[in-house]
Amino acid sequence: MTEFAAAVVVVVAAAGLLRWRRPAWYWMTLGVALATLRVLVRYASVMDACGLAVPPSRWRLALARATNRPVPESRPPRILRLRPTRTGLVLRLKLRPGQDAFDVSAATDRLRHSFGMYGVTSREVRSGVVEVRMTGYDVLKRVQMPAKVDRAPMRIPVALREDGSVHYRDYRAVPHGLTLGATESGKSVYQRNLVAGLAPHDVALVGIDCKQGVELFPLARRFSALADNPDTALEVLEALVTHMEEVYQLIRAEQRISVAVPDAEIAADIWDLPEDLRPTPIVVLVDEVAELALFTTKEEEKRRDRIITALVRLAQLGRAAGIYLEICGQRFGSELGKGITMLRAQLTGRTAHRVNDETSANMAFGDIAPDAVLAAIQIPAEMRGVAIAGDSTGGWHRIRAPHTSLRQAVNICNKYADRTPDLPALAAYKPAAASLPSAPVPLSKTAPATA
Repeated sequence: MTEFAAAVVVVVAAAGLLRWRRPAWYWMTLGVALATLRVLVRYASVMDACGLAVPPSRWRLALARATNRPVPESRPPRILRLRPTRTGLVLRLKLRPGQDAFDVSAATDRLRHSFGMYGVTSREVRSGVVEVRMTGYDVLKRVQMPAKVDRAPMRIPVALREDGSVHYRDYRAVPHGLTLGATESGKSVYQRNLVAGLAPHDVALVGIDCKQGVELFPLARRFSALADNPDTALEVLEALVTHMEEVYQLIRAEQRISVAVPDAEIAADIWDLPEDLRPTPIVVLVDEVAELALFTTKEEEKRRDRIITALVRLAQLGRAAGIYLEICGQRFGSELGKGITMLRAQLTGRTAHRVNDETSANMAFGDIAPDAVLAAIQIPAEMRGVAIAGDSTGGWHRIRAPHTSLRQAVNICNKYADRTPDLPALAAYKPAAASLPSAPVPLSKTAPATA
């Protein structure tokens, strides 16, 4: 008996250590079985306590009275499927008459406590069917992307959601995106993941980095065009507008609109064109949009107006031509001048990292998902990379991108440098492959003086 007790103590201690140091391993070995048993045993009582059980119907009550049987108990939603995953459990429920998906959504926090899970979220699959995703541990603390993800053109896995699912940046579904965040909030890592995910695809990358190119120019071998100052940025954007007009002329010429042509063969964007005629899609990454909108002189104001006008035109008309915008910044409000709010209205996908004030969060989610504003301002400073992602549907998720160093991103871009397309309209702005010369003067006051 003493040896058995000692073995039990050793197993419990090992499980506790594994849960502390390697929660993912603990979940896959012991946690998933214990959580499944706990959910099945407590299910009926938990649903009743959380107000998710409906009273018996009238015919059941009448039948109980007629047969002199006890009054039937309240019935919880029926379990259609219980599926374990690498991060938690997925519970698919069939709602009872009178129940609504919002009832389950409102009770997710109580379900989390009752089932002893780390997090619980819900979504409506179809009318009367709700999927409840439960996570067994904090998947955002140490992000590990699954080995197998859904691969599709212009659909990039960039982060992990708090429910354990993969967050994709799908350009064909959400053409343009806005990424906000304060300094040291994780915007750069998110952008690196995006570039690294796009690198293997047949897509042209155009970068605008007005911080003298310190963020995007190390990745230059995978970019078809790069600009490191507002003047060059204006030329690149206007060249993109010209390219967009040429693509529309190509689509118009290939539409073949006739009463004899089936609807499926009528082209309305580049994805309807034959592959041999389809232009290369373009993703435009703007690293700090405020540098394009600020000005101090009249000449800079004229340049700024032309830049914003070009961005607005690309945002409004670029999707069908295969041009997608990915704009980053610390703030994106009306204080940046006229045309900014018009541009923001065209950016459907919104991602907000840690922000310094509620106003900045409102710039991202105030007009589409007010509930996400509070979540954005509650991101702790020590959790760099955690962000809130939402879109115009009003839904939002807490996400975190895996840490990707600049060296790793550079290696990926160099590996797929041969996939960099040559765009005639942007040939003048293609970055040189050679490395930049070293600084001619010391950057540190303590550097030794040269003879």
